[in-house]
Amino acid sequence: MAISIGMRGYAETNVTFSNTAKSMGSGNLEVFATPAMVALMEQAAVNALELPEGQSSVGTSLTINHIAATTIGVKITATAELIEIDRRRLVFTVEASDEAGQIGAGKHERFIIDIEPFLNKAQKRNREI
Repeated sequence: MAISIGMRGYAETNVTFSNTAKSMGSGNLEVFATPAMVALMEQAAVNALELPEGQSSVGTSLTINHIAATTIGVKITATAELIEIDRRRLVFTVEASDEAGQIGAGKHERFIIDIEPFLNKAQKRNREI
């Protein structure tokens, strides 16, 4: 499938003790953690893409606002829409909502990579540590 502007992806989760700010160390309250929202937004962007065997995408930038708290037991849905393509660079608008409305929004950038060379480069870099 070709990559095109307007492609959309979705992801959802429920707020549990394991994805709260208190559990994830990003705060002291048992509400949906910003890092969990970020991961869900990235998952939605990944789900928008159908890349050929041997390719994947990696997140390189995310600018978001987390504007509302969500308590345990509530469902969270994230959406991503592809708005820009520059060769291998992809830009998405991302949004997260709970049952009461929007809880976060922003932009997310991903790059399409060839898996084997990417992993080889990462391993070489880490061997130099």
